[in-house]
Amino acid sequence: MAYADYALWKTTPIADEPYLSIVIPAYNEEVRIVPTIGAIASHVAGMGFPWELIIADDGSRDQTVALVKDLGFANLRLLCAETNGGKGSAVRRGILAARGRYILFDDADNSTPIEELDKLLPALEQQGYDIAVGSRAAGGAEEAHRTLLRRTLSGGLRLMVHHLFRIGVRDTQCGFKLFTRAAAHRLYAAQTIDGFSFDLEILYLAARLGYRVAEVPVTWIDAPGSKVDTTREVQRFLRDLLRIKWNDLRGVYARA
Repeated sequence: MAYADYALWKTTPIADEPYLSIVIPAYNEEVRIVPTIGAIASHVAGMGFPWELIIADDGSRDQTVALVKDLGFANLRLLCAETNGGKGSAVRRGILAARGRYILFDDADNSTPIEELDKLLPALEQQGYDIAVGSRAAGGAEEAHRTLLRRTLSGGLRLMVHHLFRIGVRDTQCGFKLFTRAAAHRLYAAQTIDGFSFDLEILYLAARLGYRVAEVPVTWIDAPGSKVDTTREVQRFLRDLLRIKWNDLRGVYARA
């Protein structure tokens, strides 16, 4: 990438509809948000298409919002929530505001390096998929620094999801997913879960609505400073499994 591409993206609003929107949910990310934005912008600016970056803040109480505002990037939009509504809530706000032909949801910790986008895009551009899911469970994926406890719990939850939901995706929770705009807006408009399990609900909805989903192996690095309370989130995940099934039985998703 030429530095000129990066400088142009920072200073000059794009004239055309974005080819790609990248949505990052953020909650108290003052330590990581600027390096993550820099890593994403330095890579994507050189890919040869117009794109926008959306930071969906989830009621941060630290300096996250101030730091993003201070950057003053021309093609970076900041969406602020007055209160913390949950990661799923932040992602939904960002997705529904996105204008790109393709929309990437990416975690603020950059655990899946932005370079992995190069693996997901061909599934939509060339192969006709509606969704490409970055996966730590697909053959060829690489994980680094993940604790034994988290690997064990994730494996157990994946087996449970496989047997209960039959959606054909082994890793529903990786925070690196690419959508066509039509699929993203339809799915997230129907989303009901605002917490950790929103990914599973989105993919369950995608299966119900007949969207084509590619599971793409990616490199994933367990970034230090994770805010995930593993025990608490596992409890919520199990509760949300039942909630998704109950929603389906009540016809909530049929109306989507």
